[in-house]
Amino acid sequence: MTRQKLDVAALDALGALAEARGWRAARDAMFRGEAINTSERRAALHTALRAGGSRLPSPAPAAVRAEVAATLERMAHIADAVETGETAALGLPETVTDVVHVGIGGSDLGPRLAVEALAPYHTGRVRCHFLPNVDGDATSTLMRRLDPRRTLVLLVSKSFGTQETLLNGRALRAWLVAAHDGDAEAAARHFIAVSANVEAAVAFGVPRNHVLPMWDWVGGRYSLWSAVGLVIALAVGMPRFRELLEGAAHMDDHFREAPWQDNLPVLLALAGIWNRNALGYPSFAVIAYADRLRELYAHLQQVEMESLGKRVRADGGALADATVPVLWGGVGSNVQHAFFQALHQGTDVVPVDFVGVVRPDHALADNHDALLANLLAQAAALALGKTREEALAEASAGDAAAREALAVQRTFPGDRPSSVILLDALTPHSLGMLLALYEHKVFVQGCLWGVNAFDQWGVELGKTIASAILPALDGDAEAGAAFDPSTRALIEAIQARREAR
Repeated sequence: MTRQKLDVAALDALGALAEARGWRAARDAMFRGEAINTSERRAALHTALRAGGSRLPSPAPAAVRAEVAATLERMAHIADAVETGETAALGLPETVTDVVHVGIGGSDLGPRLAVEALAPYHTGRVRCHFLPNVDGDATSTLMRRLDPRRTLVLLVSKSFGTQETLLNGRALRAWLVAAHDGDAEAAARHFIAVSANVEAAVAFGVPRNHVLPMWDWVGGRYSLWSAVGLVIALAVGMPRFRELLEGAAHMDDHFREAPWQDNLPVLLALAGIWNRNALGYPSFAVIAYADRLRELYAHLQQVEMESLGKRVRADGGALADATVPVLWGGVGSNVQHAFFQALHQGTDVVPVDFVGVVRPDHALADNHDALLANLLAQAAALALGKTREEALAEASAGDAAAREALAVQRTFPGDRPSSVILLDALTPHSLGMLLALYEHKVFVQGCLWGVNAFDQWGVELGKTIASAILPALDGDAEAGAAFDPSTRALIEAIQARREAR
């Protein structure tokens, strides 16, 4: 917070605003399981998924806590069977060497981030692969590389109606059936589904005892803590997965107990509100100086932009202020050689969260010192910049006019805000704390803006239109005629190019 453009008076005013908007009461309602997702009349109880690691009594309903505990036990049974090679318990005659996780959005981004971030903790028993997209290139490439008889497929979809997941699932099912000489029952045992729609998963062909639950009180972008995170448990083992949950639970405890002046999620949220609404900055970057966190910004894009990308308040009224900035990012120091030019000297000011790790999991001390030095240097450079006088003093070649011209180009305005978040080490526990930190930051910003941070109606319209376009692409002239002229022209262009082959 030392490099945010906030003084004590501004921070106190923001804290008073948060109190006036009732963030504490809303927080407590969330932890109790009240239906704070008002448009869908649902609870947002992702915190209950990790409440077992909390030192505070969980206010979540007892039935919810029991379901979570039972699901964790089922996940442990699967993870232990794969890790020990005793896969007969899953109905598989051969040991599993590869796991294919099929899901999109929240069913992909969080689990993918955790699996990559926790690479040093992998058991080495299985390789994990992710198939989020409907593009058949990735699916066909993976099927060529893997041994189907030693592959476990996780199908993750709350509704079990997600187009991308089902299309990839059908392709993998055909691949598995062919490998088992047409034995669909044997192929089905290679599937585990995670879904709220058990019957749809069973109708697809997943054995009923291979279906793990999802609940309507867990949003997709908050679901890595649930059975959606089975791929994480398969990668690192169930004890490490529980450490991930415990880390998130410890951040939950901090969020529940700390006064706003010392509450990390609240402070991050207030800085973000100030940057967006008081200073008018339209975007925000998350830069992780840790290669294992290279997927962090993509996960946070969904957590922040899907939660807060709203144009009306939760009560349906018009918003008076801008909401979520565009979140983007990458991994340092790579991005210094890509877009940091614009961060330092561009016309738009982009606030940055720098995330670093103090103690690495490798012995290359010189490399890590250089990584941390770059992180600290970039934060300092954004804040302090370089004056014209400093740039002029550095210029040595040419006459006075040439030196002046060069100094203008080499001046940095500075005064560009950033925060630095340092993890002692990148462990399951610290990763859990980091991800829960941003979840709660988003919750507080939702309270201040007055939006429902737990629905995502903006995702639906494009999916509906895509479903209507499919028959038009297949030659249904009547379906194609229903679209606007631009879409019709594109459909016809695609059809013409297909016919020309």
